[in-house]
Amino acid sequence: MGKTSRFLALSSAFALSALAGPLRAETLVVNSYGGPYEDIIRKAIIEPFETKTGITVVYDAVGSASQDYAKIKATKGHPGFDVVVMTASQSLQGCQDGVLAKLDTKTIPNLAHLSPRISATAGPCGAVHEVQYMSLLYRTDKLPAAPVSWSALASPELKGKIVLPNFQNIMALYLVEVFSVMNGGDLVDNLDPGFKAMSGVAKQSIGFEQSSAILESYIKDGTVWAMPFWNGRAQLLVDSGLPVDYVKPKEGTIPLVATLNIPAGAEHKAAAEKFIDFFLEKTSQEAWVRGYKVGSARTDIHVPADIRARQITSEADLASLMLPDLSVVTKRLPKWADQWERDVVAHAD
Repeated sequence: MGKTSRFLALSSAFALSALAGPLRAETLVVNSYGGPYEDIIRKAIIEPFETKTGITVVYDAVGSASQDYAKIKATKGHPGFDVVVMTASQSLQGCQDGVLAKLDTKTIPNLAHLSPRISATAGPCGAVHEVQYMSLLYRTDKLPAAPVSWSALASPELKGKIVLPNFQNIMALYLVEVFSVMNGGDLVDNLDPGFKAMSGVAKQSIGFEQSSAILESYIKDGTVWAMPFWNGRAQLLVDSGLPVDYVKPKEGTIPLVATLNIPAGAEHKAAAEKFIDFFLEKTSQEAWVRGYKVGSARTDIHVPADIRARQITSEADLASLMLPDLSVVTKRLPKWADQWERDVVAHAD
């Protein structure tokens, strides 16, 4: 081959390579939350992932976990996104309904580093990427001392100064379960004592809300002095300088186990598995815990002492949590939703 022919051949190869590059570039659609969550996940996870892999992440901040799952179910596992952030309850339900993909350590090796006890709550379709817990958030400028018990929500000084989640927010059920255990019941088989106790708490409340953003607005402006709230979001409020703090009451609490899931019909499944594995890496989990102020199911991570003191980052922390059987919970939710309306909401002032 002469020089001219070789030049033309090389030029053609470079041209084809340039054209093929964009066609080979991978894109991944991640569905999750907006607000501070979006800002933190972009900086702590998405940008480093894109740099490491060359995969472009399209962020879809639309819908709550329950709304996202409804879309996945309605489309039979083809919702238009590849990774979704949900909770362990939806993860279990999605596996049962066959609309979420099962995850495997062969393609997501870092699954092996998660606490088996916490991973089991999410089932084979969920990768636990964070653990929060239901805390008692309060105004430090309104209450003379930090509350130590969930029963503080029923105290006379908080009459008309609390707000409660509605039953579309899983915190409502968690409150029933905690109050049930406090009053001689249990977490799933006998919730009547919890519903009875919550009927009294409801009389204290100014209303019921689903959105965390709306719930926190009440405590921000001082309308509410105390309320249940996820501790990661509570810590962000503390860090913002508001006169608030939060506690894990003496009776204990229930975790919010957050999962990364892949819809069964995801278009970019291989890229989704890479993203989940990256999110579960030791350094990624450390960055996420520091950034979003949450706990982790990976207990070999290193985080600052002040964060470790308030988050779930050790096997001992995990062992201290109440863990209702979520497979039972998902089956009984419709019944309990009716009972919530009848025994709790109906008794609110």
